[in-house]
Formats: sequence, structure tokens, C-alpha cells
Amino acid sequence: MSPMTLRAAFVLILSLAFAASPLFVPDFGGYDPMQFPVPLENPPVQPAGYAFAIWGLIYLWLIASAAFGLWKRGHDVAWDAPRIPLGLSLAVGAIWLPVAVVSPIWATVLIWAMLIPALWALARTPQQDLWLLRAPIGLYAGWLTAASSVSIGLVASGWDIPPFGPSGWAVAAVLLALMLASIMLRVRASLLYGLALVWALVAVTVRNGFDFVGILALVGAVLILGLTLRRLRPA
Repeated sequence: MSPMTLRAAFVLILSLAFAASPLFVPDFGGYDPMQFPVPLENPPVQPAGYAFAIWGLIYLWLIASAAFGLWKRGHDVAWDAPRIPLGLSLAVGAIWLPVAVVSPIWATVLIWAMLIPALWALARTPQQDLWLLRAPIGLYAGWLTAASSVSIGLVASGWDIPPFGPSGWAVAAVLLALMLASIMLRVRASLLYGLALVWALVAVTVRNGFDFVGILALVGAVLILGLTLRRLRPA
């Protein structure tokens, strides 16, 4: 078996392990408010609960992509380019849930350790097979962009880190996600990356209504959608 085929096989194994991780932590519904020195009963930074259903699509699409990559693109140099960073991200993701039920701080460290190689993987995706490679990685990286920013906002709020309170940290988290997304979309245009972030931002608005955080998230969703479509427009 060639090194490229081995990498393709490892990505499939790690995708399956990542998707199986919720089976070992079946009742996880986000950080427990009592895990924080300042309990967070209704943090404004967190999207509405329905938004997390996107994980089902992410798991299935990543598995399908990895299986196709091993079956039909095992020796394809272009497909091989994102495999190492994607595998690193998935390996961390496979242990994220057990860590999250114990420590929000370490979970935040790990979700950033998932995000960085996921963005690297997205940046290395080729133009070919867009819906089988760039799309699932983009969806995964886009949601991680939102989740990583949210986790920063939750930990900062839960430890009452100055100078902001929960609403201020929610604003900071939204702005952080928008900054990361605007950079990534300029590096690699990806429809699903943008849509994943739009999905998360709209869910923040659904949770908060039309207060300042909710309006900012909605405006951010419109801006990210516009930037995504602009980057995808043919020159």
C-alpha cells in the first residue's frame, strides 16, 4: 500500500472515529453551566440549540468524502494534499467530547487545535470534485470557526475575564468569527464554509432576538453570505 493510500485510509478511520465519539458521550448538550466559576445559564454567545444538528451532516459528509477518497482517489496527488491537516484535526476531534464534559478550558484549547489544521486542509483542497472534498471540509471548517469563537466567549464569560461581561464577550466572539471567516474566504473560496458560518450566526440571532448581539450576528451573516458569493463569482 502506497503512502498516499495509507493516508487516505487513515483519514477514513479518523472520520469514523470522529463520528463515533458522540456514542461515548451521548448526553452532551454543551458545557454545563456549573463548570464555570460564574454559572452561565443563558449565554448570549451560544447559538440556538437546533443549530448543532449540523454535526450529523458534517459527520456523514466527511465519512462519504473519505470513503470516496480511498476508493477512487487513493493515488490522487490533489486529494492527498489536505489529508495530513484534515487527519490531525479529526484526531483531535475524536477526543474532544470526553474532554469537554470535564474541562471547558481544555475543550477550548482542543477546538482551536481542530480549527487550525481544518482551515489548513481547506486551503489545500483542489478545484476538482468540489462536492466530494472541498464542500465537506468547508462545512466542517466553517462550523469550527463559529464553535471556536463561541468557546472563547463562553470561557471568558464563565471566568468573568475583564473588560467585558457575557454580552461583551458575545460581541467579541462574533467579531472574531467574522474576522477569521473573511480571511479564510480570501484564501480559499468555499460555499459550504460560508454557509456553515451563516447557519451559526443566524442561530445566535434566533437565541438572542433583536438585541445588540442578535442584530450584530444577523448583519455578520449577511456580510459573510455576500463575501462568500462574491468570492465564488467567476472573474
